[in-house]
Formats: sequence, structure tokens, C-alpha cells
Amino acid sequence: MLSMRKSLLVVLICAAAALLAGCGGGGSAAKLASDDVAVVGSKHIPKSDFDALLSQAKRSFQQQGRKFPKQGTSDYETLKGQAVALLVQQAERQEKARKMGIEISDEQVDKRLSQIKQQYFKGSDKAYKEQLTKQHLTDAQVREDVRAQLISEAVFNKVSADVKISDKQVHDYYVAHKSSLYQQPQSRDVRYILVGPKKSVAESVYRQLKAGNDQTWCKLSKKYAKDSSGQNCGKATFSKGQTVAVFDKKAFSAPANKVVPPFYDPTQYKAWFVIEPLGPVKPKSVTPEKQVADSIRQQLLQEQKNKAMTDWVSGLTKDFCGDSKIKYQIGYSPSPDPCAATTTSAMTTAG
Repeated sequence: MLSMRKSLLVVLICAAAALLAGCGGGGSAAKLASDDVAVVGSKHIPKSDFDALLSQAKRSFQQQGRKFPKQGTSDYETLKGQAVALLVQQAERQEKARKMGIEISDEQVDKRLSQIKQQYFKGSDKAYKEQLTKQHLTDAQVREDVRAQLISEAVFNKVSADVKISDKQVHDYYVAHKSSLYQQPQSRDVRYILVGPKKSVAESVYRQLKAGNDQTWCKLSKKYAKDSSGQNCGKATFSKGQTVAVFDKKAFSAPANKVVPPFYDPTQYKAWFVIEPLGPVKPKSVTPEKQVADSIRQQLLQEQKNKAMTDWVSGLTKDFCGDSKIKYQIGYSPSPDPCAATTTSAMTTAG
């Protein structure tokens, strides 16, 4: 809620397989300091960052009533590797962003943090600090996460800046999905009461409705309906083939504005219905392309921007793995090494 840290923990705990972390070893990275868990290019990842992330994960486990893995176990080593990989991925993006000319100022961090405080704490710095204490976070950690988030956003915007969607792409999508997304089947407005299993009750309701009016429908549907239809006086709109066969047949063949004698559904509901179609059957229709073109364009644009970012991250991984720009402190190298998959993929492609 406060920053990226919570979302990073979600990824760490719940979706390790989706991590796009670039890893490996070699000589192009800066020299490891004694308090580093890894270095990525010129960026050092201190053990304090690793400890903070793992502590947050431990508290998250406790809040969920889950037992945190003990040190030395395979589960702990897996979680440890995921934490390192996550920090490496963030460092990779920061390194690459710097080379792309992306710099995030303290003023930008202050502005975003102010927005977060306004959104979640009504602008109260006191409430913000109380939440930090509750979550065992420091203001510096949150600011670092905000900076990482701003970097990711700036990278996304730069990488996807040239993505365009043509009119032909919009038209092709519309044609391909016309029958499944933009064609509406026959429909009809109906009011009905799902009475229940007793025929005698259904017949009584039917007689009252025939002799009554709109108010009678409201009164009886609220009294007898076995579903939520009574909240709307029994009124609903059904598409052809939407509901059980016997209801569908009566709803689309009976004359308008006449109460249909009770009928029984022996399949799903095993109950009696009383219905009244409220007008003619509405024919099939197709939403014109011009009405949905803008929404299609936005959808395709977002998809292509996401793909551009995914491709960029994939290339980033290969770059850092291929040039050995990462070094790990002894005992902190993830196992298995995600770079192994990158190397294997490259060899397969080359072969």
C-alpha cells in the first residue's frame, strides 16, 4: 500500500515463477563489498536491503498464519534466492535506466510520496509514520521503493513511446471478434416469479397476477420469488438460450403482456415458474465498429506496450547474463541460476 515493497513481496511469496530477474556471475561487475549480497554493474545491493525484504516476507507469513521456513531448509533457500533475484532485477532496471538517461530526482520522489500520503493517510504525516512503524519500514526504504517505481514507469513510457495502432489493426480485430464480442443474440424483457416446488402455490400466484396489475407483480414477486428477482418486481432481460430450455421456449414464444400459465422446470431448478413477456422479441444486433473502435484501439495499444516492455526486460536479462555483469556474495547465488535458462535458450537458438 505504501510503496512497491508490498507488491514486491507478493511477487516474492506468491509468484516466483514469474520473476524476470537477470542473474549470473563474472568479471564485468563492480567489486563486491563485504556487506553486499550482490553487485549489478556498478550498483551494490547491500545485505541490509536483503534483510529488510526477508523480514517483511517473514511478517507476511505470520499475518497469513503460515510458518516461515527455517534456515538451512530447501524452502528457506528458495525464498532467499527469490529475494536476491528480486533485488537484482530492480538493480538491473536502475542501471539500464541510468544508461538510457533516466534520472529520478528527490523532488519527484517527494511529489509521489506526497500523493501516497494524501491517498492513504489524508495527507497526515503522523498517520504515515504510524503505518511505517506498524509495517516495520523506514521512510528511507519507502522512498527507495518509490524511486524504483518511478524508474519503472519512466522506462515503460520510453520503451513503449513509439507503439502505434493502425486503423487496419483495429478493423482486423473487430472482424475477428465480431461474432463473439460484438454480436448480441435475440433478447426479450420478461417479468417472472420462480415460485418453488409446489404447483398449488404457482397456480394461486398465476390467478392473482391475471387479475392484478403492476403492483400485484411487485407484491407477489417479493413474497414468493425464490431468487433475487423480487427486488426488481420480477423484471429482467433474457438473451436467447441464456436460461433453462423450458423457460427459454416460453419466454420467446408466448404473446406479449399476457401472463403465461405455470410451467415446471425438471432440470436445474426443479420448480414452478410464472412469467409474462413484456414486449416483442428484440432481434439480433451487431455493435457497429465505429462505436467500439476507440476501446479496441486502447486495448491493442496497451497490449503492444506491455509486449514492448516484456521484450525489453527479456533483452535486459540477456544483456546482464551474457556480459556477466552480476556478482554474488558467497552463499547468496540463486539456485538454480536463472541465467542458465537464458544461456540454454541462446544455445538452442544458435543451433
